[in-house]
Amino acid sequence: MNKLKITSLALILLTSIGFAQDSIITATVKKEPLTRQQFLDSIKGTFVRDNLAACIDSMWMKELASLDLYDELTLDIENIDVDQKVDYELPTELLKERLKKLDEKSPFNIEYNQGLENVIKSFLKNRRKSFERLMGISQYYFPMFEESLSAQNIPLEIKYLAVVESALNPRAVSRVGATGLWQFMYQTGKQYNLNIDTYIDERSDPLKASKAATQYMKNMYAIFGDWDLVLASYNSGPGNVAKAIRRSGGKQNYWNIRPYLHKETQGYVPAFLATMYIFEYHKEHGIVPQKPVANHYATDTINIKRKMTFKQISDLLDVSVAELQFLNPSYKRDVIPYITGENHYLRLPSDKIARFVSNEDKIYAYVNYEDSLRERPFTSSSAIASNGATTSRLKYHKVKRGDTLSEISESYGVSVSELKKWNKLRSNYAPLGRKLKIYTEETVAVVEKKPTKVDTTFVKESKTAIASNTKNYIEEKVVSYKDVVKYHKVKKGDNLGEIANKYDVSVAEVKKWNKLKSNNINLGASLKIVKNERVVTIVKKEIKADKVNSTIEEETQVALNENNDAQANPEDFYVVQKGDNLFTIAKKFNVSLEDLKEWNNIEDGIIQSGSKIVLNNESKASKEVEETPKAETKIVEYVVKSGDNLGAIAKKYNASISDLKDWNELEDDNITVGSKLIVSKKLFVVPNQTVKATKNQAVAQSKKEEVKHYYVKKGDSLFSIAKKYPGVTISDIKKWNDIKNESIKPGMKLRISS
Repeated sequence: MNKLKITSLALILLTSIGFAQDSIITATVKKEPLTRQQFLDSIKGTFVRDNLAACIDSMWMKELASLDLYDELTLDIENIDVDQKVDYELPTELLKERLKKLDEKSPFNIEYNQGLENVIKSFLKNRRKSFERLMGISQYYFPMFEESLSAQNIPLEIKYLAVVESALNPRAVSRVGATGLWQFMYQTGKQYNLNIDTYIDERSDPLKASKAATQYMKNMYAIFGDWDLVLASYNSGPGNVAKAIRRSGGKQNYWNIRPYLHKETQGYVPAFLATMYIFEYHKEHGIVPQKPVANHYATDTINIKRKMTFKQISDLLDVSVAELQFLNPSYKRDVIPYITGENHYLRLPSDKIARFVSNEDKIYAYVNYEDSLRERPFTSSSAIASNGATTSRLKYHKVKRGDTLSEISESYGVSVSELKKWNKLRSNYAPLGRKLKIYTEETVAVVEKKPTKVDTTFVKESKTAIASNTKNYIEEKVVSYKDVVKYHKVKKGDNLGEIANKYDVSVAEVKKWNKLKSNNINLGASLKIVKNERVVTIVKKEIKADKVNSTIEEETQVALNENNDAQANPEDFYVVQKGDNLFTIAKKFNVSLEDLKEWNNIEDGIIQSGSKIVLNNESKASKEVEETPKAETKIVEYVVKSGDNLGAIAKKYNASISDLKDWNELEDDNITVGSKLIVSKKLFVVPNQTVKATKNQAVAQSKKEEVKHYYVKKGDSLFSIAKKYPGVTISDIKKWNDIKNESIKPGMKLRISS
């Protein structure tokens, strides 16, 4: 009996061990794949870090990357009034003595005159803080400039020209397109062998642009033989300086030909000399340069062996995108390309270079991994099988004290350039208290549509109505394109670039239509603008009685056809052909690229052959009414436990901290134990049920249109009014109110539909 018990017990133990082994094997097989964040953390976990060096670099970069001075200084130089006296305590005799000393050790003709005194006093009074910052930033750039200048035996004082040109901002772009520290125009940059393409703009490269600027100075000095005139030609071009010399009767001193130069150039050389004076005599005026935290900011370069984005480098090396932009300003799309046979370099702080070199294989492995996650073009089968969609969601971020565009963009997973574009920001300065628009992407699940039925009541009524007439007509739309001439009256503050943008044409076209030889335009002048516009003409054609019934039968059959799209006007949609892109389609149908993207919810500009593109706002609206599915949100909640924080919870549920704060309306990172937090929101889209195309419903739909009225105030324009109403264009307002030109008067009542 005991023997039987022992045998039974052994069998039970063997069975239990077998089950345990099965469960262990199962657990091993069902290992979850790594997420992007886990993969990134696993790579970075093996990196060696120097926290002290990283802290110093970060603090130094906050100073170097504060590049919002450009707009302020540019505006100052453009509006300099050399003849206006400035109340500032600086004795004239003392100024004369200092200018004389500068003249003795400089090849420039630095002679005292009242105009130069006014500019110096204006800068000392109004731009004191700006010069403190510029002097701090100059410690990084001036050694580069001096090396290039001395190699060509050019006066080292020319380095101050970059302060006047760009406020030492390597990514500065003027309203006419001049770019970089030395503000090269496109053609001049090409002429001096600076590479400018889709990814790279070497006008923003400090070393290469400085070399090109030095060569330009050398060439201009060979022509004029005077450094003051070289400066004037750098701003206005050698042709305009030569004209000013002829008009002055052959005089060749800058101050003698100054009245014959453009207004901007008249203030340009005085601004340069005033900048030189302040840099040389800043101690005497109590101006203290903002010292960098690190006295020596060492950087180095490495040759990149694969296409990489600044965001990937930022994630891997813990370097902010703003710092990468500052050190590598020539990569204008925040992407370092890889092209066979060409070398492209990445500049980093020395400690980050060491980390990159030590972990190069791991870094490229991560880049390859990220590339493998990128969405590929659909095959026909995968397109049918796909049941997911990505939708863009608008969020707002209120700028708090201490916020920077770089930090805001990183917290939402977008780029600084996107943030500036969405909010029409010209500089990298984050405006305190302003709500910034931020578009983020969310994935939604789409439930498969059920076949819909079409109510033929309306079709039958139409058939009866047509049959009862003795004469029958069909209406056809004939689409044609013709040039329409418009005129723009030049107002105060207008320039060719802004006017061209307003009418979606190029500056070259505006100059050609108006026979302009330069970019200068006169106040009050009427500029001719030629627009190629789409004209739709309705043509009535009579059809014979015996053809009416057959026509109706065909229309009825089309209406009953499953998944029918024929109800939309053919002119409202376009089927993408092989070789098409958004730019060619926009040009073909005379619409803007931005409108096409907005109407079709296209973010990246990629379109598939055979897909249908919406060509106007009206068709988009009708399509949305017919096909917009219902959205249902699935919410997951989490109860906060002791020791939890937002970062840990966000990581656990694969969400961002900003999403958690947004979903739970949190002002800061503080959370209470026991409170409930929304940790996931998934949007499920369920298509609407059958919509019957009855005449009554069509009337009801038209009643949904909301009509508002706006009373024109003093200073309003159609452009400013259109901006007040999202989705409304100038042409919409003109159409709704039967306005033939762009003139409106205060007190006018305008109809606004939405």
